[in-house]
Amino acid sequence: MRTQVDPPEGSGRKSDGLFPQRFADEARFIKAWFENPGATGAVSPSGRFLARAMARCVDLDAPGAVIELGPGTGPVTQALLQRGIAPERLILVEYDPAFCRLLERRFPGVRVVQGDAYDLAGALKGVLDGPACAVVSSLPLLNRPDADRLKLLADAFDLIGPRGVFVQFTYGMVSPIPRRTKETSAPRFSAEASQPVWLNLPPARVWCYRPLAEGASLRANPAEKLIHEFKAGAGRVKDEILETCDRIETEIRLARERVRIDFERRAARVRNERAVKPAIELLRRIGEPRKRR
Repeated sequence: MRTQVDPPEGSGRKSDGLFPQRFADEARFIKAWFENPGATGAVSPSGRFLARAMARCVDLDAPGAVIELGPGTGPVTQALLQRGIAPERLILVEYDPAFCRLLERRFPGVRVVQGDAYDLAGALKGVLDGPACAVVSSLPLLNRPDADRLKLLADAFDLIGPRGVFVQFTYGMVSPIPRRTKETSAPRFSAEASQPVWLNLPPARVWCYRPLAEGASLRANPAEKLIHEFKAGAGRVKDEILETCDRIETEIRLARERVRIDFERRAARVRNERAVKPAIELLRRIGEPRKRR
């Protein structure tokens, strides 16, 4: 769930406060899950690699707001901002009031709406001034019946323009929004899944849904498909570079830690030897047979 002001809480890729913030966010999610597991759906926030994959699905050139559903502590919000979405374009719809307060503190300039994402029209009444370009969702869709999921998608399509996209992640292997139901034999939307994001725990996929015009074919235009594949490939290369940088930084940090621990152990051993040496010398002298005169 990034105008540069003072960096929001935990906004940098690496910082001294990154790990404490991550642990604090984990604790918030666990607390929220215990209080309402059906609404939270997970006991930890999305990882940064999954958040980046979701943010890449948003077309930066498309006009309109970006609506995020279920932002939680804001990892996807952060990824959207880092991708280049201006804070004033972001509208966060969050059900939990504690998360709403956290998001307002963490992301100044971003609009936070406390409301029910499954009642988008009511939650966003008077908020949108035109079609949105994307709806990015971290909602636990699999906790809801098929009818609720399809209604959510239909409500989202009512808000986005013709180039808009509905983005949703899932830990499952199949589309979290049913493509066929008893009432409909063919979907009225296109659905495309990403490769598994293995660096997320647990691994997840990102699904992109787009509305189909009447009589439109599910087969994408070859040129558009080529452009999309090029952008996806560029995004994967960027993620691999970031992953390599993270791994190198981690290895350097661990190497420094090993050197520090080894130095402290050596220093402690030297101090112990200096403290024990007189006693050892005394015992050695006591144990030696006295020389006869």
